[in-house]
Amino acid sequence: MSKGYLILETGEQFEGDWIGAEQEISGEVVFNTSMTGYQEMMTDPSYAGQILTFCYPIIGNYGINDMDDESHKLSVTAVIASDICDEPSHYQSTSSFSEKLKEANISGLKNVDTRSLVAAIRKHKTVVGKIVSEKEKDKEQLSSDWGKMENMDLVNRVSVKSPQTYGNGLYHVVLIDYGYKKSILQALLAQCKVTVVPYHTSLETIKSMNPNGILLSNGPGDPMELKEYFPVIKALTENYPTLGICLGHQLIALAYGATTKKMPFGHRGANHPVKDLLTGKVRMTSQNHGYVVEENSIDSRDFQVLFRNVNDRSLEGMKHVSKPIQSVQFHPEAHPGPSDTEYIFNAFIQQVVTAAQEGVPAYVEA
Repeated sequence: MSKGYLILETGEQFEGDWIGAEQEISGEVVFNTSMTGYQEMMTDPSYAGQILTFCYPIIGNYGINDMDDESHKLSVTAVIASDICDEPSHYQSTSSFSEKLKEANISGLKNVDTRSLVAAIRKHKTVVGKIVSEKEKDKEQLSSDWGKMENMDLVNRVSVKSPQTYGNGLYHVVLIDYGYKKSILQALLAQCKVTVVPYHTSLETIKSMNPNGILLSNGPGDPMELKEYFPVIKALTENYPTLGICLGHQLIALAYGATTKKMPFGHRGANHPVKDLLTGKVRMTSQNHGYVVEENSIDSRDFQVLFRNVNDRSLEGMKHVSKPIQSVQFHPEAHPGPSDTEYIFNAFIQQVVTAAQEGVPAYVEA
């Protein structure tokens, strides 16, 4: 087993053993605190361009199955772990963690001191790193290109290339794909037909599909790099019941004049407590994001804040004061994670049903 090294742009180096594809790779280094769900994390398109560090000390013990992928391929750039179990024990397991990485041609390191690595990320906030085969690389070579990709490139990589339709429900939802997770689609299919469209689909094309509702998906990177699409997003939300999730939430806020900012090291895990400001209840949520909407930039004439993070009081959700528009920073489909907030999908579907049954015009020109 050959040695590999994670070198951070801040100078720290971490030794480990190669797993998966033994090829050098760069990306933003992030960490997730979840105890389970490594398969869902690796196939979550929101991790495109990122080197994912697993905080939980043992990864792979229940293997990889054929049901839990959140997209058709692994989206992470690379993975970092402490102990890897290559002899999984679960009746549904079809391959091991390391076999999955090798099959997908994704690099990784195991036997890394992930506690120290996470401490370094928390210290330096946003950190870019490289996985290399030699401990001491030429400093000039290392500083020349850290492999950081523009968000438009990341979204373009993970979004569908043409419309895809699923289900045959009575009500039609158009899902705008910035890197959607399969579980979001599954949450809608019980009552709806869903057409997944590329992120750059025109307003006219979406109108021609006669949707009863719009869902803006999660996805990777900085939402401001998608600003050319804000007018389309605003026009859609003003005319159809809309739900935004994660990046979709940020895009709705930005389309209405709010601002976003980069978080120190993001929210990535399955146990983030969020307070419902209408009921006072605290619910556990699954999260995966590095940017957040600045609450003081929200126009109270447009939106009411619905959810706030208990730990850092960041904005976690909002709804329009008069239109059927709601958005959440967390993942109500929660794969992996708790299902405390799956009722948000039910509320959205009910808005879609109500609008359709009341005969609300599919689109009204401004």
